[in-house]
Amino acid sequence: MSEERVALVTGAARGIGAAVALRLAADGLRVVAVDSCAGVAPDTGAGYPLAGPAQLAEIGERLGDRGVTVAADVRDRGALAAAVARAHADWGRLDVAVAAAAIVAGGRPLWEDDSLGDLLDVDVVGVWNTAAVTVPAMLAGPDPARCRFVAIASAAGQRGLFHLTAYCSAKHAVVGLVRGLAADLVGTGVTACAVAPGGTRTAMLDATAELYGVAPADLAGNQLLRDLLDPAELAEVVALCCSDAGRSLNGAVVAADGGFG
Repeated sequence: MSEERVALVTGAARGIGAAVALRLAADGLRVVAVDSCAGVAPDTGAGYPLAGPAQLAEIGERLGDRGVTVAADVRDRGALAAAVARAHADWGRLDVAVAAAAIVAGGRPLWEDDSLGDLLDVDVVGVWNTAAVTVPAMLAGPDPARCRFVAIASAAGQRGLFHLTAYCSAKHAVVGLVRGLAADLVGTGVTACAVAPGGTRTAMLDATAELYGVAPADLAGNQLLRDLLDPAELAEVVALCCSDAGRSLNGAVVAADGGFG
């Protein structure tokens, strides 16, 4: 068994998930980088291309001997369980899970929007599945008090956004899921929290801007920073949540949104 902590990160082929995987590896953790590698995947309901195998392979190259990559769809609990098994096979433990896989859809009022089912499947059930397979591994591990579950929520999980009712509903559900999970973990030492980003330079933000018919940079006006965030900035916040100091954030929703309003 490795004496180093081991993390599993979903949505790790690009965006915030990729930045988190690389940041945790830089912090000395071993990393299982998970992504569906779906590419163009209309069955997800996303109206834009998702990350493909080449992008996950690139993250694997950047991780080097600090990590491995696994192609797994978060809607498939068995595939996620296999990723946890890979962590145990390689390093004998799992200490951290970051549920970053998500899609965005919408662009229409609620009564014309049929994207809710897809968003719930990926953005909510995907987080649920990730917790369902990783938390038992943490509880059975050598040091539960240093184990962390972190879900990527959104500023949309705290408020309503125009023509994104389904996405807001899904991210509100992620917040409730994490708070309930933290309650379920009472007294175990394992903690759970969420990080709620604002507008961040990712493919998902590009897709959101397209739904609104604006340039991605135009969305910076929603934040007091008047600038978009970089995935690496979010990764710093997530890394804190995953650290020993992150223990105090149990049950919290950490707003890393640049003053979104």
